[in-house]
Amino acid sequence: MANRRRFLKSAAAAGAVGITGTAGCIGDITGGGSSGDEEVRMVLNPAEGSVDMQEQYQPLFDYLEEETDATIEATEADSYTATVEAIRNDQAELADISPSGVIAAPDQMDIVGIRVAYGAERYFSLITTTPDSGIEELSDIEDQVIGLSGRLSVSGSLFPLYMLSQAGLDTGSAPDGNPENFETEHSDHDTALNTMMERDDVHAAGTGAFVSAPYVPEDQFSDQFMEVSAEADGVGEEDDELVLLAESDPIPRAPIVSRSNWDSSLKEDIETALLEVEEDDIVDPDAEEPLWFTGLVEGSVDDYEPIENVMDELGLEFADIADA
Repeated sequence: MANRRRFLKSAAAAGAVGITGTAGCIGDITGGGSSGDEEVRMVLNPAEGSVDMQEQYQPLFDYLEEETDATIEATEADSYTATVEAIRNDQAELADISPSGVIAAPDQMDIVGIRVAYGAERYFSLITTTPDSGIEELSDIEDQVIGLSGRLSVSGSLFPLYMLSQAGLDTGSAPDGNPENFETEHSDHDTALNTMMERDDVHAAGTGAFVSAPYVPEDQFSDQFMEVSAEADGVGEEDDELVLLAESDPIPRAPIVSRSNWDSSLKEDIETALLEVEEDDIVDPDAEEPLWFTGLVEGSVDDYEPIENVMDELGLEFADIADA
């Protein structure tokens, strides 16, 4: 196991800032505020791009207020680290949190539920190659080039590097640095796959299954993939055929968590409401930015062990991947 290191120096200090007022945020996002009589503070991970968190999450706030005696007072944190710190410091009762955030503070939070998207609460990372590449197993990638997504992409970089390390290859200081006995080219999921298919000098690609599964015949996947993956129905649909070199363990999607020391009857009421929610309750298809998940299923901290294994293998701390 590698010694954990920090390569995002500014992230180490991020937990000390950005948590002010109710939940330490860039701007307040409030629920309906009319149906409940007990305030429940919910902190949200910062949006990617220009997503309007108010519009995206409003149906969820409305649903919780209608189903429980709560008034949701939500705020958007200025970093993933700040979201974790809000739970750690008793500044929020609920949090929309990243999978790696669970590993950062498992004793301070309870998993309310794992979110479901595209019909599944887990997803997969795949490493593929072309039929004529000469690559038959992961160890053959030694001294070769593999295309990956962004350096901190869970399914497009971290899990592929983990699988390569498990196969005996030396990942060196990757993902922030270079592997020792193979080369990486980082881009995005689609570019990594297309580059591998178009260039003879790129021999493999590590991507999310949502990109590469349509190119891989069904008989190359495990029974687990076919039973769990949202991409199972579309495997092998593309005319071009790829060879599957490795399939990750199922990766849990991001959870909603509650503060473990939150002592209120509302905690159980909200958990029940979230686990019973249906897509029509929280997703407005006409919204400019519909909520990205359609429901939740029961889960626990143990479900996030695959994330912890990857972080340990690559020597990563939560701060390394939280605020990039």
